[in-house]
Amino acid sequence: MPARCRALIGLVFASALAGCAAPPPPPPPPKPVVVGPPTDTVKIPLTDLLARTYYGNPGGIYPGGINQPPIDHDSAARARRNLIKPLDVNGDESSLGKFVLVSIGMSNATQEWCSQNSGPPCAPWTFMGKAAADPNVNHYTMVIVNGAADGQDAPAWTSSSSAAYERIKVARLAPLGLSENQVQAVWVKLDDQKPSLSLPADSADARILLTNLGMVMRALRVRYPYLRLVFLSSRTYGGYATTDLNPEPYAYESGFSVKWLIESQINEMRGQPANPLAGTLDYNKRAAPLLLWGPYFWANGVTARSDGLVWQRQDFEEDGMHPSQIGEAKIADRLLDFFKNSPYTRCWFVTSGYCL
Repeated sequence: MPARCRALIGLVFASALAGCAAPPPPPPPPKPVVVGPPTDTVKIPLTDLLARTYYGNPGGIYPGGINQPPIDHDSAARARRNLIKPLDVNGDESSLGKFVLVSIGMSNATQEWCSQNSGPPCAPWTFMGKAAADPNVNHYTMVIVNGAADGQDAPAWTSSSSAAYERIKVARLAPLGLSENQVQAVWVKLDDQKPSLSLPADSADARILLTNLGMVMRALRVRYPYLRLVFLSSRTYGGYATTDLNPEPYAYESGFSVKWLIESQINEMRGQPANPLAGTLDYNKRAAPLLLWGPYFWANGVTARSDGLVWQRQDFEEDGMHPSQIGEAKIADRLLDFFKNSPYTRCWFVTSGYCL
């Protein structure tokens, strides 16, 4: 048989066998996607967390995982800083006038700022006590006032008609011959008592605190028409707490409330939608004052954060929540250092200070 015929027969035979062969098995089904628990659950100080995340929320105290205000917010803050000047009780510029730096907050805030009972005299180891004894602090045109008080958590400050503001007006400003028109800078440290739901829940207490803080900022604008700047701090460490007043992780997560609040204002001023939980904070439309971080206080009780801060059991009272005298002094030192050195404060807080 010719070779050509044999090749043709072989080809036909191979084709017949291929037609009778079993089809190849189907590919195996894809492996199911197993969603494990999130890995970003470690509480790291926001100032050290930076580009990393906590339940998907990036660190840094300002947007972008950084610890400094972005350029546009920085410029706006410097412009408002430059408007802080002595005013008379009517809000008119006067060489004989004063400007007021006041605290807004709860029990921890009043203990750290001035005294446990809120009123004078301030303990010498507190912020006001240390500032009063510091010859470099401006004691001529600036008056520091304590408005914080025990039990005055965030909901107590959300309405401009709140008794908390009236107390400051009547019991703190008036006895010094001052008015609300002279309040031009505010330090805020607030929380919500007895939180019960942590992140990442949509209804987490950190988000409730964000809403309350937004309302507080708008109330501050109403009460203090010449208010230029607000500096916010979140809670210190709550890991030693023996009560449910504000333990971990809520003390830590309150830092995100402040971060989101300031970030919402920055975004809104850039023409983006405000965070609906925070509400409008447009300072050009006078909905709220311009917001900045004050000192960030959270660190844990085991590992010191990058700047050396760590909270020890001796820094707190028996309940593990309120600062002891040692803890109050620790906070006071950081507050004093902030106001003496921040580019937004030093030119009006310190006698020989300057601001560029």
